[in-house]
Amino acid sequence: MRPDFFGTTGHKITSQELDQIDIGGAKKHYKPISLSDKFAFHAVSLLRKLPDFYFRDNHPLRACMLETIAAVPGMVGAMLRHMRSLRTLKQDTGWIMHLLHEAENERLHLMIWVKYVQPSMLHRLLILAAQGGFLSAFSVLYMVSPRTAHRFAGYLEEEAIHSYTLFLEAIENGEIENTKADSMAIEYYNMTPKATLRDVVVAVRSDEAVHRDCNHFLSDRIRLGDEDLQKVTKEALENRGTAK
Repeated sequence: MRPDFFGTTGHKITSQELDQIDIGGAKKHYKPISLSDKFAFHAVSLLRKLPDFYFRDNHPLRACMLETIAAVPGMVGAMLRHMRSLRTLKQDTGWIMHLLHEAENERLHLMIWVKYVQPSMLHRLLILAAQGGFLSAFSVLYMVSPRTAHRFAGYLEEEAIHSYTLFLEAIENGEIENTKADSMAIEYYNMTPKATLRDVVVAVRSDEAVHRDCNHFLSDRIRLGDEDLQKVTKEALENRGTAK
């Protein structure tokens, strides 16, 4: 989650400030280079065809269903790395907590959208089937190739950003009513009481941009053979201090 939303200073985020958050471009894309990158990219491209056909312009329901899937990769990665740490008796280097935070952030997205969309029994069954299938498949992928799994998650987040951008455009074009933001979203994102549905979409999309960049970064760290995230964080903080 972005530091902008922590609310440690007591300042409430306004609509104007939300619009100024840099997400690196709604169309930012990691160009697939290796065979594993191309597999991940084409797998995500194939998987998005079904929700495109089924949900069409029902953006709130699409967002709700999307988040039931988006919360899986972080939890799977954290669990498998946790078990590896126990098995090998070696310390984790910052991956587990990061992935757990990602999974929790995505879960909260789902809880927010459930406030706007009350899934029918049919949709709940679809969630059960999709989540079960994806959980199993992604777990196998992560055990076989964590690098490919994180690249897959990065491309999945790129598609999420695209979906939320279409959601945003539908609100701005008057196709979806820009209602008052739910109190849960206002509290979670530290927004002003006047926040609207549009603000919620902008905030959630900014989270997805963080997950996009992080998962592509994690895949790159595995490719480089340097998975010590604590060292990377320390170096970044030192460089920031030097720059000041």
